[in-house]
Amino acid sequence: MKRRLSVTLFVSLLAVVSPFVLASCGDEATPPPKVPTRPMTGPGAAPPVQAPYGMNDAPSSTRPYDQPAQATHPAMNARAAAFYQGGLQSFAIGDLANARAQFTQATQADPRAHQAFYSLGVVQERLRDEGAGASYRQAFTLVPAYEPAIIAYAMLLARKNQLGEAERLLNEKRGQMPKSAAVAATLAEVKSLQKDTGSAQRIAQEALKINPDYRPAMVVIARDHYRNRRLDLALYALQAILDGFEPVSENPPRDKDNAEALLLRGLIFREQGQRAAALEEFRKAVTRRPDLVEARVQLATYLLEAGNAQEALPLLEGAVRFDAEHVAAHLNLGDAYRLLERYGDAKREFDWVLARNPNLPQVHYDLGLLYLFAPSVPGMTPKQQVAEAIKSLTKFQELRNKGQRDDSEELLNRAKLKEGELNAAAAAAQPAAPPPAAAADGGVADAATDR
Repeated sequence: MKRRLSVTLFVSLLAVVSPFVLASCGDEATPPPKVPTRPMTGPGAAPPVQAPYGMNDAPSSTRPYDQPAQATHPAMNARAAAFYQGGLQSFAIGDLANARAQFTQATQADPRAHQAFYSLGVVQERLRDEGAGASYRQAFTLVPAYEPAIIAYAMLLARKNQLGEAERLLNEKRGQMPKSAAVAATLAEVKSLQKDTGSAQRIAQEALKINPDYRPAMVVIARDHYRNRRLDLALYALQAILDGFEPVSENPPRDKDNAEALLLRGLIFREQGQRAAALEEFRKAVTRRPDLVEARVQLATYLLEAGNAQEALPLLEGAVRFDAEHVAAHLNLGDAYRLLERYGDAKREFDWVLARNPNLPQVHYDLGLLYLFAPSVPGMTPKQQVAEAIKSLTKFQELRNKGQRDDSEELLNRAKLKEGELNAAAAAAQPAAPPPAAAADGGVADAATDR
């Protein structure tokens, strides 16, 4: 990762970027949360509601050109559809609280609106609302073959590390829905997370036998290769999805705008040191799916390393709207605010991270930079700032990897020098003490004797 600009350059450019900015938290290869569906409509229902960048209700056992899209499940009534439209619009701008309220109203307006329960679960999951699982279950209770809710619930269990329970659910549903490519592909994902790569690859191939155009199964194959460090095979699978092969007329890309595939290829390029190529993949992934928090954080990380906090800022502010608990997004957002001289906002973000994970070395390093170089942090005197800088940088050194090379010692020495200067200035500003009273009296007596 590119080192931050030197302290000397900071003075002239005001653009120090931490070399310890987090690019991610957790397993980068974990599938991202889902998005709301684009539900079908039936006779007497409201016009179709458009999801911002989402799934639809077409079953995975059919290919797009096999039959025209048509309502395969009960459509929600017009009143529920109006609330649903509001929920989609709120979701598109990252207003998850309002989206949750709108989808909840849709379920109340039509208690059999399985799509509304599913999309409510999507928003609840992103908000860490414990009701997400119940909403997903209600959706596939109303329509037992409703794939979006089945796979979302299984992956929710997987994210909670309940992989055995996720596998049990998917095997049960696979028995009931043997022609579902979605259920098979999700089971392959779970097997991959269980580190059973052989089963993952086999089951994903079975999903493609059901539907050769089922793109998520292709991404599962690539992601499993990535998890198991078969990077060349992962890139080959991603090329088939995103680029196709020569001659392209015979081997076109299967899904050139697949955001999850773009994100995954960006992660591989980043790992291989191909910065420009990685940045481009992350940028395209964010364009295709603005809700893809990992892509936002990865792209913003590169921009911060280049000192481009202005462009990174909206990416990170959007990231925390779509995932308010994403530690890396908050940490990077604090760095963006610091570079833009919004020191109070930067401290708020760093304090948030500190409250979530006080043993994270990076947040102590970034706080050290803030206290040391900010002309003024709201509510603090210069002496308090430098004392906190020393405290933060010392804590960073205690927590960092011991074999890690960094410039924290240089920064710590600079902070101590600044502390010494402040103490010297404070001492010099003190008024001179008056001469002792006894000495003054003695001088008068001596003068009288002389006379």
